[in-house]
Amino acid sequence: MPNAKVLEQKKALVAELAEKMKKAAAGVLVDYKGINVVDDTKLRADMRKADVDYTVYKNTMIRLAAREAGLEGLDPFLSGTTALAMSETDVTAPAKVVVDYAKKIQGKYEVKAGFIEGRVVSAKEIEAIAALPPKEVLIAQVLGGLNAPITGFVNVLNANLRGLVVALNAIREKRESGAA
Repeated sequence: MPNAKVLEQKKALVAELAEKMKKAAAGVLVDYKGINVVDDTKLRADMRKADVDYTVYKNTMIRLAAREAGLEGLDPFLSGTTALAMSETDVTAPAKVVVDYAKKIQGKYEVKAGFIEGRVVSAKEIEAIAALPPKEVLIAQVLGGLNAPITGFVNVLNANLRGLVVALNAIREKRESGAA
């Protein structure tokens, strides 16, 4: 049985992790077995660039924090080696970095599951999220989609106006040639 001081430290760690999980827009659980130090160092640098918090935790700590954060569905995925990648601001960032990295070093790094805005999602859903274009591209696509009908309408009006101008010019030229 751990002493009271150690137990309090663990409770504080679980409470802190639970708070991070509640605040996170998304998180991904990964199995990092077989990863070497060089690969791990590069991965952590990529996580920092993407503003993703990446930490290795004991499964028991994640399990307790997940329950406290209302993410009980993560229990079946908490076995073996587990690291947790989370972002408070970007739903796709943890998924993109993790899935990209898993592709680079096949078999040594696997997505277990994840959560998005308080909902547990499968590894397949994480991979689907990672395949989405960046946020800026999605926004541009949406704005382009909203802009397309308006642009089409303006083009139709312009075509009608151009036709009217051509007709008026033809009438004017006919009058001027008839008067001359």
